[in-house]
Amino acid sequence: MTLDIARLRAETPGCTNVAHLNNAGSSLPPSPVVDAVVEHLRREAEIGGYEAAAERHGQLEHTYDALAGLVGAGRHEIAVIENATRAWDMAFYGFPFAPGDRILTGRAEYASNWIALRQVANRTGASLEVVPDDEDGQFDVDALENLLDERVRLVSLVHVPTQSGLVNPAAAVGRVTRAARVPFLLDACQSVGQLPIDVATIGCDVLSATGRKFLRGPRGTGFLYVRGDLLECLEPPLLDMHAAEWQPDGSYVIRPDARRFENWETYVAGKVGLGVAADYAQAVGIELVWGRVQALAAKLRAELAEIEGVTVADRGDVLGAIVTFSMRGHTADDVQTALARHGINVSVTAASAARLDLDPRGIDQLVRASVHYYNTDEELDRLVSGVAALA
Repeated sequence: MTLDIARLRAETPGCTNVAHLNNAGSSLPPSPVVDAVVEHLRREAEIGGYEAAAERHGQLEHTYDALAGLVGAGRHEIAVIENATRAWDMAFYGFPFAPGDRILTGRAEYASNWIALRQVANRTGASLEVVPDDEDGQFDVDALENLLDERVRLVSLVHVPTQSGLVNPAAAVGRVTRAARVPFLLDACQSVGQLPIDVATIGCDVLSATGRKFLRGPRGTGFLYVRGDLLECLEPPLLDMHAAEWQPDGSYVIRPDARRFENWETYVAGKVGLGVAADYAQAVGIELVWGRVQALAAKLRAELAEIEGVTVADRGDVLGAIVTFSMRGHTADDVQTALARHGINVSVTAASAARLDLDPRGIDQLVRASVHYYNTDEELDRLVSGVAALA
């Protein structure tokens, strides 16, 4: 099977306007997703917000099935939350920690996650420790295995870092944490929609993801997976009348499924659109998507590396859709601005988003170009020509 790129681009209105190589920031949504969101917003205007949500109850419930199918989970293990960071937070802050406990993370850890990890470690007296990278620049699974003991309460891993084409060996980490009976929290913000994800195969206990990136869903949407038999062990840091029920005696009972991590008010149109995006991704075929983005990114890396003064920064045994590079004599902001003048979208990654990785390498900024399956060789050539002209 192959992807019908012409059809997929025809279903992506933005392809007529820009060469969009900022999919790790926010992908161009396909028409079915846009139509679903706009139609629901229009229906809210016509009959009222509560009434429109009630009318589309079935579609809203389908979103849980679609997301569960996308990652190999049960629908009761899925919560729809406004973004990946908040989804990650809602699960992480539910873990209990005490003085002497250990939390392990990797050098690819994202800034928002690190700040939360550091805050909780400071509050509770737990220690926060960084697992080193291996010789390929990815999370060292052997080092993790040597660090695990009875005091380790959590392993946090970023599957695909924001600042690199690296794909960390999540399944190998999962095998080690399962054997040690240590909870494994996986940030899949950049991997869901880009590559096949199955929570049972990976062995993660918690997974957070967004709608806006490679899943091509609406902004302001994300979701959380929590393994069913872990749900009762995690009390969300925030509760409302959706997450729990007020009892006649004045107490409350937290709901038993993953929706305990949600709150009552939600972006209903986005939630509908998120389900459509998950269906669309499944229909396209995640295995096909993964093969295409790897091929496009490999081509882009190779061609950028041929330009005098350009350094490609990606490291790792397995590389995905994100291509990062720097350019002698030009800041990343300069490159982004120059490419934007030619209708080419890229983004800039600053060291402040990934200090454990970029600071030791002496990197202050990187240009981040991130491909998706609807991108073409011609668009990559435009980017390479733009960089070469700047050089």
